[in-house]
Amino acid sequence: MWIDTHCHLDAPEFEADRQAVRERARASGVQTCVIPAVRAADFERVRALAHAHGDAYALGLHPLYTPDASDDDLLRLDEHLHRWRDDPHLVAVGEIGLDAFVPALTTPEAWARQQHFYRAQLRLARAHGLPVILHVRRSADALLKGLREVPVLGGIAHAFNGSEQQAQAFVNLGFKLGFGGALTFERALQLRRLARSLPAEALVLETDAPDIPPQWCYATAQARAQGAPQGRNEPAELPRIAQVLAELRDMPVSALAAQTAANARAALPRLQ
Repeated sequence: MWIDTHCHLDAPEFEADRQAVRERARASGVQTCVIPAVRAADFERVRALAHAHGDAYALGLHPLYTPDASDDDLLRLDEHLHRWRDDPHLVAVGEIGLDAFVPALTTPEAWARQQHFYRAQLRLARAHGLPVILHVRRSADALLKGLREVPVLGGIAHAFNGSEQQAQAFVNLGFKLGFGGALTFERALQLRRLARSLPAEALVLETDAPDIPPQWCYATAQARAQGAPQGRNEPAELPRIAQVLAELRDMPVSALAAQTAANARAALPRLQ
């Protein structure tokens, strides 16, 4: 059985067929999806979805939404973490982190704002005894700096695509590294090297559905210009993504399933 450690099942892309999406995932062997919130307005929704489908959820403020976030949202996060502290479906604080890819978020003011929300949420995770799910996009070193200043109980570096040294630094701090659809592209040479060389104990699987579609779901810019829709990712794609990872590592798919599920439970102990 598989665990999709990062799936935005609450996304509007799934509004029309969410039940069927989850049923397809379950039929493909995806036992559990972890649904991270991205805004305070989503907290109730992701919890309800996790309970409805027997899944897990995380609560947090995504760095892409920090321009519109406020300290009141941090208070709401703290309140919800306290209110639902005994909910076994609540497994982490997330999705939190830093994004240095979007130009508008890298101005001095916007970057300082991201840092403020990131560190505040690390402090909340530590106060509530929860691991974190990190958004890592051209921001690994800055994230690591924050983790050294505000240590937490580990977690997952989602959609990891950094260097081997950065990967090891996250692992040393108790983190697992999330791999998904991006590694299915043959041109993703660095990511594939990491997928091959990292210890098996460091890896977890994810889709980030509906985003980061695997190669077979992806529509090129040329195809989109000609009217083709961008392929939607969904958690049922996880076993096929895992097959690519298993081939890269030259290991049986069954062994990869067992290892990555154990890793996910180690990173997010409430999945036990």
